[in-house]
Amino acid sequence: MKPDIVLASRPFPAIEEALAREFTCHRLYDAPDRQALLAAVGPKARGLLCFSGTRIDAALLDALPRLEIISNMGVGVDSIDLEAARRRGVVVTNTPDVVTECTADTALGLILNLLRQFPRAEAYLRAGKWATQGAYPLSAAIGGKTLGVLGLGRIGRAIARRAQAFGMAVRYHNRRPADAPFPYDPDPVSLAANADVLVVAIPGGPETQQLVGAQVLDALGPRGYLINIARGSVVDEPVLVRYLQERRIAGAGLDVYANEPHVPAELIALDNVVLLPHVGTATVETRTAMANLQLENLRLHFAGQPVRTPVA
Repeated sequence: MKPDIVLASRPFPAIEEALAREFTCHRLYDAPDRQALLAAVGPKARGLLCFSGTRIDAALLDALPRLEIISNMGVGVDSIDLEAARRRGVVVTNTPDVVTECTADTALGLILNLLRQFPRAEAYLRAGKWATQGAYPLSAAIGGKTLGVLGLGRIGRAIARRAQAFGMAVRYHNRRPADAPFPYDPDPVSLAANADVLVVAIPGGPETQQLVGAQVLDALGPRGYLINIARGSVVDEPVLVRYLQERRIAGAGLDVYANEPHVPAELIALDNVVLLPHVGTATVETRTAMANLQLENLRLHFAGQPVRTPVA
């Protein structure tokens, strides 16, 4: 008999056929009556599939008393109640490594577009201003500047490699020093004070909630830039908006927000920001690799084997 699994999020198309073939799937993500579906399916569901950002709380786990595994597509698991899962003996998996390169590309793209102002320069050309008002105003160079990496994990290291290729110096902060060839700063404030560009590459969750706030932004200063490809929760968004409005930092490049998909109108109105709709891993190649790893974890678990990427 095929294991019953609950789909808390819409599966990536590349694995839909395999899921239907290997499991009995129950679509919670678009169920007209979630409670009715959980009442009918909950007692027999053994697996749950979700996408990062989908809320998996203790109440949902209570409705799935036979649940054995949560297979998450994405690195971030801050939307999953991990403690509730551990109490119930539920295995939680994610999809690290396969997201590293594209997420790092996104960070570098934000740095390039923010400092060199490429989106604004293109809009200037498209509006006919080059011909009528002359050359676009000068922007800021990247080479020679210092990149501060807040979180030198897989993605942070990949960002650092790219930054070095563009002639940037690199320094970093982690909870503890890493085996890395870069200067270490003991806290986020000192890192920001020593950086021209601060990139946030740490996990979300209670421990990092609004870690980047007024103190860090004050240290970054009016000539400094903030890049966030981590989680919107890591940055105190109202404070960031105010600092950008008052030009207390030079600019920000953001791929993530506190209340996605809703982006504050105050941010959208600013001309010293580059805003992306959380596209860090949004390539065909990366999303396919993520989905395949998500499926592999399910297969391994129900085959009685260790999953490939358990969440510690």
